[in-house]
Amino acid sequence: MAAQHPNAPTPATSRTSDEDHPHEQPLAGVVHDNVRHTESFTVVGNHLVQHKDLSLLAIGLACYIQSVRQGTSVDIKTLAVRFPEGPTRIAAGLRELEKHGYLERTCTRTSTGRIVTRTVSRNRPGHSGSARETTSRPTARRAAQDKPPPRKRLPAVPQPSCPAPALLQAAVDVLTSLRRRDPRLLLSATDAEHLAPGVAAWLEREIAPTAVHHALTENLPNEPLIRPAAFLAHRLTAQLPPPPPFRTPAPPAPELRHPLQTCDGCDRVFRAPQPGRCRECRAVDDRVPGAPDVGPLCAAG
Repeated sequence: MAAQHPNAPTPATSRTSDEDHPHEQPLAGVVHDNVRHTESFTVVGNHLVQHKDLSLLAIGLACYIQSVRQGTSVDIKTLAVRFPEGPTRIAAGLRELEKHGYLERTCTRTSTGRIVTRTVSRNRPGHSGSARETTSRPTARRAAQDKPPPRKRLPAVPQPSCPAPALLQAAVDVLTSLRRRDPRLLLSATDAEHLAPGVAAWLEREIAPTAVHHALTENLPNEPLIRPAAFLAHRLTAQLPPPPPFRTPAPPAPELRHPLQTCDGCDRVFRAPQPGRCRECRAVDDRVPGAPDVGPLCAAG
């Protein structure tokens, strides 16, 4: 009897064609030759088309209902005219779809008293979303598109040390006159209000309004001014002149000084708010006992 060798290696098994070439077309079963759709198509979930409890008729009805536009009639009579299955089988298929949540049919009364059937088709039962939300989304999207984009903020401008109303009004007058030089410098009331302090800072530095007008309108670019207010704000800041040099206060005007008076004691001329005696005479009167007090003490002329 020949000896057995249980520890001998088993012979290698041959690989199947599917294992050697996983992407090769199978020998049996369906083969998909698909072309990507770019128009006139409907996305249907595999949970519907491969549903284990729905009949083929119900699946077909659900695919058709999901492919039509909103407002299309999908009642039993209309579907019976469209398909050859007949009203009885179509009604049974619709009941299947209702049972599994793909359809919801309710009877409602219109304003004229007529009773109609309202059908809601759900492409994925048990998830959020309704016909009302679907119809409101385009409206919200159009509202977002119609809303104007936010306005860009203008650059900051110099500020005057004393924003007096008369100074700001003079600055607004300068800005309003710019459009006469170039129509592209037409400003809105909001832009003029923002730029007025910058022009007032120039006027406060003893720059004449005509000089400010010339500085803002000189050497304008040839291309269109998309944001004229931003362009003027840049010029008001970049070309701001230095403040005027410090000046010694001038002496008070002659009309603000005391008038000339003639001393009642020595006929000397001096300045005082009213007639009387000069400083020297008042000093002598102070040393003489019982001398009358006449006039205030004042500086001699």
